[in-house]
Amino acid sequence: MNEMAKELKFDDDGLIPAVLQNIEDGRVLMVAYMNRESFAKTLETGEVHFWSRSRRELWRKGATSGNVMKVIGMRADCDDDCLLLEVRPEGPACHTGETSCFHKPLPTGGPEGLALFESIGEVADVIRSRNKQRPSGSYTSKLFDEGLDRIVKKLGEEAVEVVIAGKNQDRDELTRESADLIYHLLVLWEYSAISFSDIAAELSRRRRQVKSGK
Repeated sequence: MNEMAKELKFDDDGLIPAVLQNIEDGRVLMVAYMNRESFAKTLETGEVHFWSRSRRELWRKGATSGNVMKVIGMRADCDDDCLLLEVRPEGPACHTGETSCFHKPLPTGGPEGLALFESIGEVADVIRSRNKQRPSGSYTSKLFDEGLDRIVKKLGEEAVEVVIAGKNQDRDELTRESADLIYHLLVLWEYSAISFSDIAAELSRRRRQVKSGK
């Protein structure tokens, strides 16, 4: 038995819940169950394997759809009875075609809308799709077709608009222009093959510098 598995607490049915999280944007993608065999298979192959409770069989995520989940990191919770898998998805996690299985908002009485980072992640998904497929009539596709000079020109223009809105203390305009700036920055990242994890790594490096007094 794998030494890591010995530390985990599988339930009476020999299962442990596993939460999949996109390492690029932090979104929770899905939850399923592993047994010791699927856990070992996941470690062996670097691709997520689960145990199907309904079919009573081992299954590789994406075996039929092609939307496999590449494992980048794995963590156990404080009680060793739940797993968090940081993955790089090669397609939507949900069988409906949605990026995440958690795409049905429920009323809570709190603020409407997605968290900022989740919203940015969804926009980034659309931008990535436009870059790959280049559908006609799409503004994003047109930006990619026109190339780097056009993209950075638009980014510069939006940055100026944010400065003006901020200087004028126009809250609504600043909100709209900030969204435009983020969108065009995401386009530049996609064009330049820069991922969320690249930015996160740089921010983490700076945070460590701050904590160390540098």
